[in-house]
Amino acid sequence: MTMNILVAGATGKTGRHLVEDLINQGHRPTALVRESSDTSDLPEGVDLRQGDLTDLQPGVCDGMDVVIFAAGSGGSTGADMTDKVDRDGAQKLVDLAGRAGVKRFVMLSSVGADQTDPKGDLAHYLKAKHAADEHLKASGLTYAILRPVALTDDARSDDVILGDDVDKSAKASRADVAHVLSQAATTGRFDGMALDMQSA
Repeated sequence: MTMNILVAGATGKTGRHLVEDLINQGHRPTALVRESSDTSDLPEGVDLRQGDLTDLQPGVCDGMDVVIFAAGSGGSTGADMTDKVDRDGAQKLVDLAGRAGVKRFVMLSSVGADQTDPKGDLAHYLKAKHAADEHLKASGLTYAILRPVALTDDARSDDVILGDDVDKSAKASRADVAHVLSQAATTGRFDGMALDMQSA
Protein backbone atom coordinates (compact mmCIF):
# COMPACT_ATOMS: atom_id res chain seq x y z
CA MET A 1 0.00 0.00 0.00
CA THR A 2 1.38 3.38 -1.02
CA MET A 3 1.72 5.73 1.95
CA ASN A 4 1.78 9.53 2.00
CA ILE A 5 4.76 10.49 4.16
CA LEU A 6 5.71 13.99 5.25
CA VAL A 7 9.45 14.44 5.80
CA ALA A 8 10.78 17.37 7.80
CA GLY A 9 14.47 17.75 6.97
CA ALA A 10 14.22 16.21 3.49
CA THR A 11 16.82 18.58 2.02
CA GLY A 12 19.46 17.55 4.58
CA LYS A 13 22.06 14.85 4.02
CA THR A 14 20.08 12.13 5.81
CA GLY A 15 16.77 13.45 4.48
CA ARG A 16 17.82 13.11 0.85
CA HIS A 17 18.72 9.45 1.39
CA LEU A 18 15.41 9.01 3.19
CA VAL A 19 13.10 10.36 0.48
CA GLU A 20 14.98 8.34 -2.13
CA ASP A 21 14.51 5.19 -0.05
CA LEU A 22 10.79 5.91 0.35
CA ILE A 23 10.35 6.45 -3.40
CA ASN A 24 12.21 3.21 -4.15
CA GLN A 25 9.74 1.41 -1.87
CA GLY A 26 6.82 2.85 -3.84
CA HIS A 27 5.69 5.46 -1.32
CA ARG A 28 4.92 9.17 -1.80
CA PRO A 29 7.21 11.40 0.23
CA THR A 30 6.37 15.07 0.67
CA ALA A 31 9.23 17.35 1.70
CA LEU A 32 8.38 20.02 4.26
CA VAL A 33 10.44 22.96 3.03
CA ARG A 34 10.95 26.62 3.84
CA GLU A 35 10.44 29.15 1.07
CA SER A 36 14.22 29.64 0.96
CA SER A 37 15.10 25.92 0.87
CA ASP A 38 17.30 24.60 -1.91
CA THR A 39 15.30 21.66 -3.27
CA SER A 40 17.50 21.05 -6.34
CA ASP A 41 19.08 17.91 -4.83
CA LEU A 42 15.78 16.22 -4.04
CA PRO A 43 15.02 13.22 -6.27
CA GLU A 44 12.26 13.31 -8.84
CA GLY A 45 8.94 12.23 -7.40
CA VAL A 46 9.12 14.19 -4.14
CA ASP A 47 6.18 16.50 -3.53
CA LEU A 48 6.82 19.82 -1.78
CA ARG A 49 4.82 21.41 1.03
CA GLN A 50 5.80 24.77 2.42
CA GLY A 51 6.36 25.06 6.14
CA ASP A 52 8.88 26.52 8.55
CA LEU A 53 9.66 24.52 11.68
CA THR A 54 10.05 27.76 13.64
CA ASP A 55 6.54 28.85 12.65
CA LEU A 56 4.41 25.86 11.68
CA GLN A 57 0.88 26.52 10.49
CA PRO A 58 -2.22 24.35 11.04
CA GLY A 59 -2.88 21.82 8.30
CA VAL A 60 0.75 21.10 7.49
CA CYS A 61 0.25 17.38 8.21
CA ASP A 62 -3.15 17.06 6.54
CA GLY A 63 -3.53 14.06 4.22
CA MET A 64 -0.43 12.30 5.57
CA ASP A 65 -0.27 8.71 6.81
CA VAL A 66 3.13 9.13 8.47
CA VAL A 67 5.30 12.06 9.54
CA ILE A 68 9.09 11.77 9.89
CA PHE A 69 11.09 14.41 11.75
CA ALA A 70 14.62 14.24 10.33
CA ALA A 71 15.42 17.94 10.63
CA GLY A 72 17.95 19.75 12.74
CA SER A 73 19.08 23.27 13.39
CA GLY A 74 22.64 22.31 12.39
CA GLY A 75 25.91 22.37 14.26
CA SER A 76 26.70 26.01 13.42
CA THR A 77 23.61 27.54 15.03
CA GLY A 78 23.25 28.71 18.61
CA ALA A 79 21.20 27.43 21.52
CA ASP A 80 18.25 29.62 20.55
CA MET A 81 17.86 27.95 17.14
CA THR A 82 18.36 24.51 18.68
CA ASP A 83 15.38 25.21 20.94
CA LYS A 84 13.27 26.60 18.08
CA VAL A 85 13.86 23.72 15.66
CA ASP A 86 14.97 20.61 17.55
CA ARG A 87 12.64 21.06 20.53
CA ASP A 88 9.76 23.45 19.78
CA GLY A 89 9.50 22.68 16.05
CA ALA A 90 9.49 18.96 16.66
CA GLN A 91 6.89 19.25 19.42
CA LYS A 92 4.60 21.43 17.29
CA LEU A 93 4.88 18.99 14.39
CA VAL A 94 3.89 16.16 16.75
CA ASP A 95 0.84 18.15 17.86
CA LEU A 96 -0.20 18.96 14.28
CA ALA A 97 0.28 15.32 13.26
CA GLY A 98 -2.03 14.27 16.08
CA ARG A 99 -4.69 16.73 14.99
CA ALA A 100 -4.42 15.54 11.37
CA GLY A 101 -5.01 11.90 12.34
CA VAL A 102 -1.55 10.76 11.23
CA LYS A 103 -1.08 7.03 11.84
CA ARG A 104 2.59 7.09 12.86
CA PHE A 105 5.30 9.61 13.78
CA VAL A 106 8.99 8.73 13.40
CA MET A 107 11.56 10.87 15.22
CA LEU A 108 15.23 11.08 14.31
CA SER A 109 16.83 11.75 17.67
CA SER A 110 20.38 11.25 18.95
CA VAL A 111 22.30 8.86 21.12
CA GLY A 112 22.28 10.33 24.63
CA ALA A 113 18.84 11.92 24.25
CA ASP A 114 17.44 9.41 26.73
CA GLN A 115 19.23 11.32 29.53
CA THR A 116 17.27 13.84 31.56
CA ASP A 117 20.37 15.80 32.55
CA PRO A 118 23.12 15.31 29.94
CA LYS A 119 26.58 16.80 30.40
CA GLY A 120 29.28 17.95 28.02
CA ASP A 121 29.44 19.97 24.81
CA LEU A 122 26.19 18.55 23.44
CA ALA A 123 24.19 18.97 26.65
CA HIS A 124 21.89 21.73 25.34
CA TYR A 125 21.20 19.87 22.09
CA LEU A 126 20.52 16.60 23.92
CA LYS A 127 18.13 18.34 26.32
CA ALA A 128 16.19 19.69 23.34
CA LYS A 129 16.07 16.25 21.71
CA HIS A 130 15.05 14.65 25.02
CA ALA A 131 12.16 17.11 25.39
CA ALA A 132 10.99 16.39 21.83
CA ASP A 133 11.20 12.63 22.34
CA GLU A 134 9.27 12.76 25.61
CA HIS A 135 6.60 14.98 24.02
CA LEU A 136 6.16 12.41 21.25
CA LYS A 137 5.91 9.53 23.72
CA ALA A 138 3.19 11.37 25.65
CA SER A 139 1.26 12.44 22.53
CA GLY A 140 -0.83 9.31 22.08
CA LEU A 141 0.53 8.87 18.54
CA THR A 142 2.02 5.59 17.38
CA TYR A 143 5.71 6.43 17.37
CA ALA A 144 9.24 5.21 16.73
CA ILE A 145 12.36 7.06 17.92
CA LEU A 146 15.78 6.39 16.39
CA ARG A 147 18.90 7.55 18.25
CA PRO A 148 21.98 7.06 16.08
CA VAL A 149 25.57 7.53 17.17
CA ALA A 150 27.91 9.97 15.33
CA LEU A 151 26.94 10.27 11.65
CA THR A 152 29.14 9.70 8.61
CA ASP A 153 28.65 10.02 4.84
CA ASP A 154 29.65 6.40 4.24
CA ALA A 155 27.63 4.22 1.88
CA ARG A 156 24.77 2.09 3.12
CA SER A 157 26.05 -1.07 4.80
CA ASP A 158 22.74 -2.93 5.24
CA ASP A 159 24.18 -4.10 8.54
CA VAL A 160 23.08 -2.14 11.57
CA ILE A 161 22.97 -2.72 15.32
CA LEU A 162 19.94 -1.49 17.26
CA GLY A 163 19.20 -1.18 20.95
CA ASP A 164 21.29 -2.10 23.99
CA ASP A 165 24.21 -3.60 22.01
CA VAL A 166 25.10 -0.30 20.34
CA ASP A 167 28.63 1.00 21.00
CA LYS A 168 28.04 4.68 21.75
CA SER A 169 31.49 5.59 20.45
CA ALA A 170 30.80 3.93 17.08
CA LYS A 171 29.57 5.54 13.84
CA ALA A 172 26.38 5.35 11.79
CA SER A 173 26.19 6.16 8.09
CA ARG A 174 23.45 8.57 7.11
CA ALA A 175 22.38 6.11 4.42
CA ASP A 176 21.86 3.39 7.05
CA VAL A 177 20.02 5.83 9.33
CA ALA A 178 17.73 6.83 6.46
CA HIS A 179 16.95 3.20 5.65
CA VAL A 180 16.03 2.40 9.26
CA LEU A 181 13.86 5.53 9.40
CA SER A 182 12.02 4.46 6.25
CA GLN A 183 11.51 0.96 7.68
CA ALA A 184 10.18 2.48 10.91
CA ALA A 185 7.81 4.67 8.92
CA THR A 186 6.41 2.05 6.58
CA THR A 187 6.50 -1.30 8.38
CA GLY A 188 5.61 -0.56 11.99
CA ARG A 189 8.30 -2.97 13.19
CA PHE A 190 9.71 -0.35 15.59
CA ASP A 191 6.39 1.01 16.87
CA GLY A 192 6.56 2.09 20.50
CA MET A 193 10.35 1.83 20.61
CA ALA A 194 13.19 4.27 21.20
CA LEU A 195 16.35 2.63 19.87
CA ASP A 196 20.03 3.53 19.75
CA MET A 197 21.60 2.68 16.38
CA GLN A 198 24.98 2.20 14.75
CA SER A 199 26.30 0.85 11.47
CA ALA A 200 28.00 -2.50 11.98
